[in-house]
Order: sequence, then structure tokens, then C-alpha cells
Amino acid sequence: MPTEILMPALSPTMEEGTLAKWLVKEGDTVSSGDLLAEIETDKATMEFEAVDEGIVGKILVAEGSEGVQVNTPIAVLLEEGESADDIAASPAKAPEAAPAADAGKEAAPAGGSDAPAPAPAAAKFADGTRIFASPLARRIAAQKGLDLSQIAGSGPHGRIVKADVEGASPTAAKPAPAAAAPAAAAPAAAAATGPSTDMVARMYEGREYEEVALDGMRKTIAARLTEAKQSIPHFYLRRDIKLDALLKFRSQLNKQLESRGTKLSVNDFIIKAMANALQQVPECNAVWAGDRVFQLKPSDVAVAVAIEGGLFTPVLKDADMKSLSALSAEMKDLAARARDRKLAPHEYQGGSFAISNLGMFGIDNFDAIVNPPHAGILAVGTGVKKPVVGDDGELTVATVMSVTMSVDHRVIDGALGARLLQAIVDNLENPMMMLA
Repeated sequence: MPTEILMPALSPTMEEGTLAKWLVKEGDTVSSGDLLAEIETDKATMEFEAVDEGIVGKILVAEGSEGVQVNTPIAVLLEEGESADDIAASPAKAPEAAPAADAGKEAAPAGGSDAPAPAPAAAKFADGTRIFASPLARRIAAQKGLDLSQIAGSGPHGRIVKADVEGASPTAAKPAPAAAAPAAAAPAAAAATGPSTDMVARMYEGREYEEVALDGMRKTIAARLTEAKQSIPHFYLRRDIKLDALLKFRSQLNKQLESRGTKLSVNDFIIKAMANALQQVPECNAVWAGDRVFQLKPSDVAVAVAIEGGLFTPVLKDADMKSLSALSAEMKDLAARARDRKLAPHEYQGGSFAISNLGMFGIDNFDAIVNPPHAGILAVGTGVKKPVVGDDGELTVATVMSVTMSVDHRVIDGALGARLLQAIVDNLENPMMMLA
């Protein structure tokens, strides 16, 4: 009997992806382990291998299709002796498209394309309304006995995602007024996500502009950071750090490491300082886990890397246990593969704290958004020479770097966060301590 090939989940958090390229065509014979397609997730393009052997009888999802839900049939595999006629008799088929009335609620595809925008997975209720929700959100809702019609979605176009149902409870749902609900939903959605595509288009009617389509990464960044800023109670701690001792120490080390082809950056020291500080103040080495906190043992530090169209946060695991030269080499490797979108999911997931350094762009200071489930993120500015009062009370000049630590107040309180930031400052102003 024909076998459905389903859209794979290539990472623990993947709910949909883009079928970037087919590596086989209808009629090809494939064996287990053969490459079938390239799947683009929000972070990377990954190859998808066949599990079974057989003949590619029909391709159900075309190349370039976006928003393909995990576990959606994308092709049909035939066994020996079967033909295309067997496909029609089998249950394998492409997912149904949303009705035109519902599809009209989605944003029009950029660039004036006639192809319909892919609709999120939807459930149809007795009153005829369609509720758009991810497969994972629907499973969690079913397990918890939640009524999806009573839950406001925070995903693109109001789609219900995992975060919306995790914190909800059956008793929290209240019946919505029958007539007022649709009218009230539109302003609420606009307030939460901003004006719709049509509203913005009307505002700029007659003005020349080019529409830029959002790829999976940009959509995910928009959704996650909107969710993070709305749901995480941020507070901010700021410090100035004197870098003169570190710059001198770095120069000495780089001379000694020159023969090995190693050159340490200031960012390498910041990573090490953060990793050591998380061991010195272990209560801060934690993540928010819905209804509890996970306190981690190793120092796994995430570092933001800017790439074309977005960013990655590769994680340096056990950073407190590694030398500065080892951290430097690992960071260079992760950053290079991040820019080529070649990181595996386990290389950019996890960690308890992140570092975002815009100092190389001349930024003096800034406030970063916490990337859940992290407890915080350190925003690093550039080092500049400033007049300071020395230990002897005399006015002198020092190289000073401004940092801002954004903290999730659910995990870390103010005094505890201050202790962590003090530990980071101590490590950077006394860099030899990091080698002890």
C-alpha cells in the first residue's frame, strides 16, 4: 500500500517549515538513507533522508512551499508492483486548503504573487468558525481539556501556538459574547500585533515601496521577541567596566599565542567572565520552565551572531571549563557556520544566559530582549576612553565599556542580579582571576 512521506520535525520546537528543494522526482527509486529534500526551518536548511525504500509515486508539496506543517504528507512512496492508480485509492493526499473566506484573513504574499499564502493548521468548531492553531498547541489543548475558541493566539495572524496553551487552564476560559466577539477581536489583535497588512498598505497608498517577503527566520524572530517582550517581566542593570587591565593582559597573551595562530578577542574574555560568574552566583544559572525554574549546573553561554536577515545564538557549552583559546576557536567556528546557516539545532538551543555585543559597531550601550527560556542577556557596548577618578583620588583616563544586563524577574530578583553583574565586572577588571 502507498506510504505517506510526512514533513519531518527537524528540531524539538519545529512546527512548520519550508520545502526548499526536492532532491528526487516522481518515478525515482529511493532506499533508506537516501536524501529526499532540503527543508528550511526558522534557523537552518537541513537535508531530509528517506526512512523506507520504494518509488516516489507522487510529490504532494511543491518546491518553495512555505508554512508546511510538521506531519503533513509531502509525497507518496510506492512499493514494488504498485502504480499511480494505487495512490488514488489510498488515504494519502495533500492537506486541504482553507476556504476562501478564511484564507482572506491571511496577509497577502509579498511581491504580488498569485500563489495563495499557506494557511496555518485550523480546527473547525460547531458554530462554523475556524480556529488556527499549531499541531503541538492542539495536542496540549486536548490533553489539558482547553477550549481553543476561548484562547487568544499570539502567533502570526492570531495563530494559537504552544506558549498560548501552556499557561492556560480549563477554568480560565470564559464564554465569549456571541455577537460581540468577532468585532472585539479585531482591535485586540491590532493592539497586540500592530496594524494589518491591508491597513498599512492603505496608509502608504500612492507612495513608492517594495514589499519584502518574510522568511522563516524573520517570522520566528518577530513572533518570539514579541512574545518575550510582552510576557517576560524585564528589569535592567547597568554598569561601566574599566578595560585597561584586560586590554593589557590580552595583548600579552596574544603575543604568546601568535605562534599557534590564535588571537583572543575582547568578546572571548566576556564569554569567559559570564561563564565563571554563573558558577560564582549559581542561583542565576537558571531558566524559566513554565511553572518552575531549572537551575543548571554547567555554564552554557549563548552568544548572538548577526547573519544576513536575522541572527543565531549558538551556545558554548561548559564554557567555565574551557580555556580562553578553546573558547575563541569554538566561537569562531560556530559564528562561521551560523553565517552559512549550517548549525545543527542542538548547537543553538539551550543555555541560561546570552551575550549580545554591538561594541564593534560603535554602539555605546543598549537594552537587549531576553530570549526565552534564558534568565537574562548581557548587552555589551564599545570601549571608549573616559575621564575617571583613580584609586588615589586623582583624575585619570581609562578605557570604559558600558554593559546592560536584561533580566527575567520571574527567575532572578534585583539584588541577585546585581551580584551576578558584580561578578562579571570583577572578572573583566581582574582578568587573571579567570585563569585561576
